[in-house]
Formats: sequence, C-alpha cells, structure tokens
Amino acid sequence: MASPSDSAESQVIRRRKGPAFEYLVPLVYAPVLPLIRIALRHKPVLRDRLFYGVLAGAFAHGTYLVTDLYDAESK
Repeated sequence: MASPSDSAESQVIRRRKGPAFEYLVPLVYAPVLPLIRIALRHKPVLRDRLFYGVLAGAFAHGTYLVTDLYDAESK
C-alpha cells in the first residue's frame, strides 16, 4: 500500500525566495543601449556593431524567456 507521501498530490512545490534575476536583465539592457550610442559617438562602425549585437542578445534573451514560459505552461 502506498503511503500518503508517495502520492503526487501530497508533494509540496517550493518556490525560490528572492528575485528572479532572469526577469531583471532588461534593467541592465535599458541603460546600456543608449550609453553605447553616446560613448562611441566618434567610432560609428564599432558603435553600430556593438549596439546591434547587444540588441540581438536582448531579443534572444526575451525569446528564451517566452519559450520557457510556454514550455512550463504546457507541462
């Protein structure tokens, strides 16, 4: 006979305490993008490559978070 602790209904889901850092990353991207444009004003090639690289990384991070949320909902 199975004990109550073996059943799936009696399992306790523990939440992590503290901030979810993966959701706080946009707080870093937001000021970095304009600072790249301002700081590298006199080097347009480097400025544009770095700006678009960071922007692509931000979109990739956002896509990862969204697909992770959809994956968690489907389970």
